[in-house]
Amino acid sequence: MSKKIGVIVFPGSNCDHDAYHAMKHVMNVETTFLWHKDSDLSDIDLLIVPGGFSYGDYLRSGAIARFSPIMNAVQVYVKSGNPVLGICNGFQILLEANLLPGAMLHNEKLRFVCKNVHIRSENNTSVFTKGLAPGSVLNVPVSHGEGNYFIEDDGLKELQDNRQIAFRYCDENGEITPESNFNGSVHSIAGITNKNGNVLGMMPHPERAMESILGSEDGITFFESVFNQLQLA
Repeated sequence: MSKKIGVIVFPGSNCDHDAYHAMKHVMNVETTFLWHKDSDLSDIDLLIVPGGFSYGDYLRSGAIARFSPIMNAVQVYVKSGNPVLGICNGFQILLEANLLPGAMLHNEKLRFVCKNVHIRSENNTSVFTKGLAPGSVLNVPVSHGEGNYFIEDDGLKELQDNRQIAFRYCDENGEITPESNFNGSVHSIAGITNKNGNVLGMMPHPERAMESILGSEDGITFFESVFNQLQLA
């Protein structure tokens, strides 16, 4: 049976086609769009919650999308051990749905940031990072105004103890510096997993770093890591 990737589409999603193109046309895996009112995820092997501005980001980013009908199915999907990748707004939605711990604040300097940044792989314990050597650096874009990840001290300790921190912002040499933490995130966190390692939320956009014409192909490195573990390739 062929493997299939599902990309959820919420009203206001604008990175859904980026994710679809990256999966379907670059990684060559069968990919389908899932409308936010869908409920059947039975044939999906990897679920992507893409970036954008779901429901206009009214109230808080992801706060309304969290109540979309498909999210009930996502909860069941996650509890069954299936893999979910939330990118940017998708990360925010997963936080609002309590599928990941913590919250998002406005960027420290209260400005929308759209540029390429460097992120460092922090562990290889999840299905998303097993193929990445800890300390390896990826060059990927960010595009957000509310990407300042926050969690209380005890929550941060739990993330560290459980090795749930997947990526941190760094410089091109992999050094964690104040300058590289452009949005003010706690501990320079760019991405985290749940305790079971089958849910990853990350603010950077690996799906926008899949072709040289876009300035980086490091997204392919990331997705090859994921696909090898999930046997999607």
